[in-house]
Amino acid sequence: MVGGSVAAVVLPLILIVGASGNGSGDAQADVNGVSGGLKSGAVKPEYVPWILKSGAQCDVIKPAVIAAQIEAESGWRPDAVSPVGAQGLSQFMPGTWTTWGKDEDGNGVASPFDAADAIMAQGRYDCFLAKDVEGYKAHGEASGETLDLALAAYNAGPDRIRQFHGMPPYTETQNYVVRIKSLIPKYESVGDTQGGGKLPDGQRMAMPLSGNPPVTSPFGMRMHPILHVWKLHTGIDFGVPAGTPFLAARDGKVTSAGWANGYGNRVVISHGTIDGKQISTTYNHMSAISVSVGQQVRVGQQVGAVGSTGFSTGPHAHFEVMVNGQYVDPAPWLGLK
Repeated sequence: MVGGSVAAVVLPLILIVGASGNGSGDAQADVNGVSGGLKSGAVKPEYVPWILKSGAQCDVIKPAVIAAQIEAESGWRPDAVSPVGAQGLSQFMPGTWTTWGKDEDGNGVASPFDAADAIMAQGRYDCFLAKDVEGYKAHGEASGETLDLALAAYNAGPDRIRQFHGMPPYTETQNYVVRIKSLIPKYESVGDTQGGGKLPDGQRMAMPLSGNPPVTSPFGMRMHPILHVWKLHTGIDFGVPAGTPFLAARDGKVTSAGWANGYGNRVVISHGTIDGKQISTTYNHMSAISVSVGQQVRVGQQVGAVGSTGFSTGPHAHFEVMVNGQYVDPAPWLGLK
């Protein structure tokens, strides 16, 4: 086991689990309605970018699952140590940490007591387990919901899933899964479900942020704050804190998701044609991306988290609208003019 809550009889097994695989699992299983977002304010701001990034490593393990699992494992105590030696937010045993731990925040040390390192390792390991479980199911060696079995494997070891052809008969493991599943709604962003969003009446696009965020820099010519040249500001900046969910302004398909020079972490969504013109929106400078190229998204679905990557002087949401490949003022599209 990774954490410190299950019977000692299974402890030696998990210490050698995960000797192969890279943790970038691509399991495409039923995840029982868990969406891709994180409820605003549910997690400390410094953890939000890492949880979103960790929860984007595979389809089964979403950010809300990562957060719920951390609460169940350590109660959000980064210095937690269990009676059997499990360590940190995600309660890794030392042997398991050797396989899955990496220096994610670039401070020169890979430590289970470092929140960034632990959260990313947790997602990597969870995704590996989900892929393992999918393999067992494909070969008729196990049955059950992939998320449930992956969480059970985190607690009791993947070999126990195969041994018992599904959920192990350990009360602690079963309670562990039930507890995490019960905590997911606490962290899950309601606006992030695959079919929940809709456009406001009379508008062609919805605001890409919740509430009524202030505009800190409108579309138009200005002195660039970093390059110090007079040039077009190709979108609208909204003043919101780092980690704030950045939301799709309209239904569409992700055509780009990754690093883009001055934009930093950037997502581009194609919305097809409107009045015969090709329409796209972009979401920029994000601290984390929570969608992938080719993914269909709905209005209000989280595409990432506000940040300050690329050419940026501080956390903000830079949102753009493109018509036939040309930048236009997003304000009329959002009902701001």
